[in-house]
Amino acid sequence: MAISFEVNGQQKTVDVDPKTPLLWVLRDTLNLTGTKYGCGIAACGACTVHIDGEPARSCSYPVSGVAGKKITTIEGLSSSRTHPVQQAWIAEQVPQCGYCQSGQIMTAVAFLKKNPSPTAAQVDDAMSNNICRCGTAQRIRAAVLRAADLMGNAKNSSTGGAL
Repeated sequence: MAISFEVNGQQKTVDVDPKTPLLWVLRDTLNLTGTKYGCGIAACGACTVHIDGEPARSCSYPVSGVAGKKITTIEGLSSSRTHPVQQAWIAEQVPQCGYCQSGQIMTAVAFLKKNPSPTAAQVDDAMSNNICRCGTAQRIRAAVLRAADLMGNAKNSSTGGAL
């Protein structure tokens, strides 16, 4: 069955079983390997992508559910790593093993769109459903707070920087 949707600004049509999880279509069919497989039951967050701007666990989301929708993966944020959340992640040296980081970043981006000036407690709550086995929660918190500052500065810049 042919299913069409937009991924990172490009229209795509795939001919796969409609029950196939979006994760595997992204990774195996479209070769977008930044989205990771972690648990397969939507519990860890490593596979988080945005579907029409909302975070979703792609390991348990059937590709049939994205027909006509816009998908953003980690590759779609910024290929040059200039998105404020990516910049904050680099500045705070968040990753240890790095496996969960694309899902963490995608969750943080969606969270900051809804809450551009969070407290540390709000960040902890928002990020609590993403599992980091390396235990970098303190660096993740610092990066999300730094990104909020970066995004606030960009919004108030003379260039009008919509991020």
